[in-house]
Amino acid sequence: MKMKKAVFSIEEIKRKLERYCVYQDRCHKEVEQKLNEYNLIPEARDMILLHLLQENFLNEERFAKSFARGKFKIKKWGRHRIVRELKIRDISEYNVKKGLEEIDADEYMEVLYTITEKKYNSFTKERELEKKRKLYSYLNYRGYETNLIYQVINDLFE
Repeated sequence: MKMKKAVFSIEEIKRKLERYCVYQDRCHKEVEQKLNEYNLIPEARDMILLHLLQENFLNEERFAKSFARGKFKIKKWGRHRIVRELKIRDISEYNVKKGLEEIDADEYMEVLYTITEKKYNSFTKERELEKKRKLYSYLNYRGYETNLIYQVINDLFE
């Protein structure tokens, strides 16, 4: 037995996507993926996207800023990881830079030191070289810059 797909008018789809964008900042790629679920003709898709842009439901700069702020403050990601994730979402170079401006340099270093110490304290009996290697891998995965990682690790082991 086949399920019949619901049919929506353009206005209904517009309202659904407005709610989708209001709930959380979205990038164009996410909204386009959502639009694909409705099997619209290209003209209707373009009309809805244009409406969302004109009414400021869809704003890539705002998305980049809130994404960078959120991933740094909540998940403690470094700049490299944030940039990589924004590029996966096809965010422009200009907006990636704007997003990174949301991260305070002093707070960034403070968080880096804090998560490094926390990780270091979780180690039990590893030798010093092994601890350094594990710390480097962990911080690199989190997206922190190599020079900052070495600086923090050296400060910790002095």
